Order: sequence, then structure tokens, then C-alpha cells
Amino acid sequence: MTTTLSRWLPLVGVLILGLMLGALLFGGSSSDHAGHDHGDEVEVWTCSMHPSVRQPDPGQCPICGMDLIPASSGDALDAEPHQVVWTERAKTLARVRTSPVTRQAATADIRLLGRIEVDETRARTVTAWTHGRIDRLHVNETGQQVRAGQPIATLYSPEIYAAHQDLLAALHQARTLAPRGDASAEAAQAALDAMRDRLRLLGIPDDELRRMESASSPSTESVIRTPFAGTVVQMLVREGEYIETGSELYQVADLSQVWVQLDAYESDLPRLRVGQPVQVTAEALPGEVFEGTLSFVDPLLDPKLRTARARVQLDNQDGRLKPGMYVSATVFADGPDTPLVIPDTAPLFTGRRSVVYVEVSSGERTIYEPRTVRLGARLGDVYPVIAGLNAGERVVTHGAFAIDADLQIRGGPSMMSQPDDTVPGTWDALIQLTPAERDALAPVLRAYLDVQAALADDDLAAATEAAASLTRAAEAVSLDGPAAASWAPIGADLRSHGRHVATASDLSVARQGFHGLSLATERMLTTFGNPLDTPVRQVFCPMAFDNTGATWIQEGTTVDNSYFGASMLTCGEVREQVDPDGYLHPVMTPTEAAPAGHQH
Repeated sequence: MTTTLSRWLPLVGVLILGLMLGALLFGGSSSDHAGHDHGDEVEVWTCSMHPSVRQPDPGQCPICGMDLIPASSGDALDAEPHQVVWTERAKTLARVRTSPVTRQAATADIRLLGRIEVDETRARTVTAWTHGRIDRLHVNETGQQVRAGQPIATLYSPEIYAAHQDLLAALHQARTLAPRGDASAEAAQAALDAMRDRLRLLGIPDDELRRMESASSPSTESVIRTPFAGTVVQMLVREGEYIETGSELYQVADLSQVWVQLDAYESDLPRLRVGQPVQVTAEALPGEVFEGTLSFVDPLLDPKLRTARARVQLDNQDGRLKPGMYVSATVFADGPDTPLVIPDTAPLFTGRRSVVYVEVSSGERTIYEPRTVRLGARLGDVYPVIAGLNAGERVVTHGAFAIDADLQIRGGPSMMSQPDDTVPGTWDALIQLTPAERDALAPVLRAYLDVQAALADDDLAAATEAAASLTRAAEAVSLDGPAAASWAPIGADLRSHGRHVATASDLSVARQGFHGLSLATERMLTTFGNPLDTPVRQVFCPMAFDNTGATWIQEGTTVDNSYFGASMLTCGEVREQVDPDGYLHPVMTPTEAAPAGHQH
């Protein structure tokens, strides 16, 4: 036994040593490899200004110092050319937040700056009724209070001196001839009355006239009295100055009511109207709020300042509001009735275009895509959406610049690479309908939907009958102003293509006319919006007309193909929903040239 053990001991030792060396050489690799998860992808961080920078962790660009953005190659593989796909970790690090597009009653509190001014309807000018020299000013400084009839100046007037002299002579003559009671006495009395009227026309009141009649000799001085009460806001003469008849002496204003003249910018004007409540505060009167209403909005715009005046009348019985004070005001303007709105942090503005990023899908990886939208004037902390979004869609409110930078790096249609919104016939020509105009266009769209449904059912008779109704409805439309000019070419196309469908001899001919009818209807939805009380949808079929593709408008969410009917009824994809009063998006997306896919 001892001999056998001694024979195998060297072999056992060699085996143990080999196992130890193998563990040392390969154990760490095997362990690391086993612990590695191929499913975990490494995030790559880059700079929007320097795409060559690629780092495994967030931080700042070593070239320009800008914050790095996530640009994982694994994410980009799943994105369409116009989309950005981010993991949950990338969203968290970029602090991306989204909000739904909602309808809400919006108010537009407009903050404006202005100043206190004299109420022009309560301002008066004291003028001279005769010429002469100002010997003395009884009111010699602005800001003094005066009452009606108060003497304000003493005037030397040769004209009044002569009239006074003639008055005394006529008075003496009338008294001398009065006992006779004949025609000469009557003539003397008439001459006296004429002298009195002459002095009244020179501004002499009756009490002063009686004093002049009792004088023994004509006076060289005449007192000028103000016929108005108020505050002297401007002195226009000085003692010793010669004046002419009609010369302005004082400006007197009643300051018990004042004007607040506000400067409103062009963007504020559409939301301002007479009668809106206004709160005014003055720096000189901290903590006090003055209530008023908007009484006037200037129809003219200052060509240099690009502002228009908006006026508020305020009660000022206590006189605390002084003309010349600077004030700030809040105008409580009502917004549209429950419009679609998005937070004011959502849109990215490039010139005249507004772009938002929409969350297309979410999960382990979230897909975002840019959407050009048409927005109304800002209402507080939200923007009303006129076109481009539907209720319930989620828009990025924080982190949109980082998403756009990622799309720009990959050569996608970011906000910096898309052209400005200057294409004729797009949202530059958008018309907001009045209720009457909406009622006029609703039968046209309703008749079109009947044509669409009939062709999807392969019912030629129903399609031609609905097309004839559409033609009659289009002929009956009568709009005014800018709406009429925009409607003219659209209405002409609707009538022309409507007659094409109405006179079609078979479904193939009807569907050719329906294609032109659909294009005209889409222009109507782009320009005037959806006049119905229910949403409609734009659908695209890539196989229509020998695979060139065509669109149509329908009501339901299930594809109802009007170009193929029963043979391929569900071929196509819903591209956009247009809610009531919403507008069809006029800008083509990069995928429209080659759609990503469709339903069969």
C-alpha cells in the first residue's frame, strides 16, 4: 500500500496544481462573462454641437462645456428617421417630462404698463374774449384749484374801455329822455340795451356789468373770470403779455376722474375689447388696487413703438392719482371657450414655426417625434392649439431641446433643419370660422363622408347621389371677407370633382374623381377646420393608383378603404385625427413619401 501511494502522489500533485493554475488564469474571465448581461446596452452621451464627443457617462462637453445628451446607438436603431427612441434611463437623466393635450377654460390675464393722464372730456381752456394786456394774474401757478366764476386775471383792454365809455353815455341818454316817454326815449333805451349786449359778448358777466353802470367814469381794467371749476394744469400767459381775442390763458381740468393710458403690444390686441375688467396699481401707492373697465382700444398702431393705446377710466374723488404717475395694469381677458391647450414650456419656436415633441409610445423605450403646430396667443401659462395636435396626445414639456439635439445629430428633421412655415396655402391662410360659417360648411363635409362610405361599400348609386348633394351644398356656401377669398378655389374644386363623381358610369371612374374630391376636402379642413361636431380622420393607402398612394377623409377609427372597397377594405393607415374646430395638419412628414407600413 505504501508503495502504491508513493507512486500516485506526484500525479495527484500535478493535477491539483493544474486545477489551481486554471482557476487563476480563467476563473475570473468565466465569472465575469457569466455575470455579463448582453441585454444591457451601454448609454452613449454626446454633445449637440460636437457630435464627435462620445462618452459613457453624462457630464459636460470637453470642447464647449454644454451638457451632454443621451445618444445610445441601440436606441437609434429602433427609430424612424423622424423619431427619437430613448430608454427609461436616458429619459430620467435628461429629465424629460410630458403633459397631455387637454381642453380647459382659459383666461388671458394681460399685464400692461401705462401712465395716469387727464381725462380729456373733463379738460377745459380759459380764453380771452377781447384783446389787451395782462396787468395782473390772480392765479399764477399750476396745480391751483379754481371755482367757476373766480377772477383769474386783470386785463387792460382798449376795446372794453371804449365799450364802457359808450355804456355810460347810453345810460345817461336813456335816463335823460326816459320822462318824455316818446320815440326818442325808446331809441335811447334800445341803444343802452345794445351797449349792455356788446359788453356781455366781451365776456362781462351781469354782476360786473351792474358795477360798471354805477361807475362815474370808464375803467381801464377788466377782470377775466374762469367759467370752469377744476385744477389749473397749464398756464399759457404771463403778466405784462399782450393777448388777442381767443388767446388761450389757462388749461383747467376736473381731476375727480382720470384716464389710465396703457400701451398694448400687437400680440395683445386680439384679446382686448371694451368692457373688460382691469386692476390698476401705482408704485406711488403700494398695496392699493384700483378697479376699472377698459373703455377704449385705439384702432391705430404707433408705427415706431408698435403699440396701441388702451384706456381705462378711474374714479379719483380723493385726488390721490396724479397725472403723470406710472402704473401697471392687469386686464382680465376671456380666452376661447375650452380650447385645446399645452403648457407654455412645450413649444420650440423657430421663426414663425412652432414645434412640439409628441410622445408616440412609451414603455421600456419611449418614442418621440416632432410635430409642427399652429398656436394661438399665449393665455397665461398655456398656449391654445389651433391645429396640429389632438386631445389626449402627450407633449414634451421639459427636455425637448435634448430630444431635438439627438434628432439633429442623427440627421433627422429637427426644428433647426426644417424650413420655416412660409409655404403659401398652409397655415398662413388659416381661417377661424364663425358659427354661421361653420354651419354653412358642415353639409359639404357631411356629403363628402357619404360619398366616401358609399365607395367603401362599392355602392355606385349611393356614391353618385351623395356627390350630387355635395355639389349642391358647395354651391350654396356664401362666405364674407377673407373667408370668401379662401373658399373660392376650394369650392370650385369641390364642385368640379363632385360633378365628376356624380356622373361616373362605374366605380373606377368614380374613384378617380373621388381622389380629387378628397384633396379639395383636405384643403378645406386645413384652411377652415372641421365644421362638424364629431372628429374625422385622414387615412392613407400606399397601394392606391398603382402604388403611388392616396389619402381620404373618414369618420371611423377602422380603415374603410374607398379606393379598393371590399377587395382590400382595411388597407391603409390612419394618419391624423381632426377634432371639431380642429385643423388638418398641412405639413408633410418625412414618412409620407415612403410610408412605414399599413394595415391589410
